[in-house]
Amino acid sequence: MESTFGIGHAARLLGTTVKTLQRWEREGRLVPVARTAGNRRRYTESQLRTFLLLPSSAAPRRTVAYCPVSSAAQRPDLVNQRHTLEQLAGVEYIEEVGGGLNLVRKHFVTLMDAVGRGEVATLVLAHRDRLTPFGFDWSAHYAALHGCELMVLNQERLSPEQGMVQDLTTIVHCFSNRLYGLRNYRRQLRAALESKHDAGAPHQD
Repeated sequence: MESTFGIGHAARLLGTTVKTLQRWEREGRLVPVARTAGNRRRYTESQLRTFLLLPSSAAPRRTVAYCPVSSAAQRPDLVNQRHTLEQLAGVEYIEEVGGGLNLVRKHFVTLMDAVGRGEVATLVLAHRDRLTPFGFDWSAHYAALHGCELMVLNQERLSPEQGMVQDLTTIVHCFSNRLYGLRNYRRQLRAALESKHDAGAPHQD
């Protein structure tokens, strides 16, 4: 028979609060499988996995190494990342070219969806900033919440000055791209308005 645990343990596993679980029960979203003689709620691991749409603990889970670079000019760095990560056996490699501030990168989104479904046991990175330039601690929290370990092979930290320079460079690059896109948009809008004006102007014989 599958063991059960209380509402406090269940709340920690789900990353929520006891009050939220009590509300979910009232709404019929997550009802305890049983209650003790003292009327305490009891939950099972399989019940919570079903609620989170996670695979069963017996299902095989993947070890994934994510190797991104910001632009095509940095493709040689993919080789360096791959070389760093190839010391691990049985690892699935995902390579991607795309700016780190773009959080809708195709492979990045697919990978994080897999983490959210509990399909990834370990996510391996060559450096802390390879997943996203900012917010590594939140990424680690999200991964841990779904049973995924974040493994960073190169723990070498930059000096505060070097780190600040890299952060500022990333931000400037991002906003430069946005500014370029805005200029293109303005040109297209101006051309559309002029075309509309010309089309509506009366013809003179």
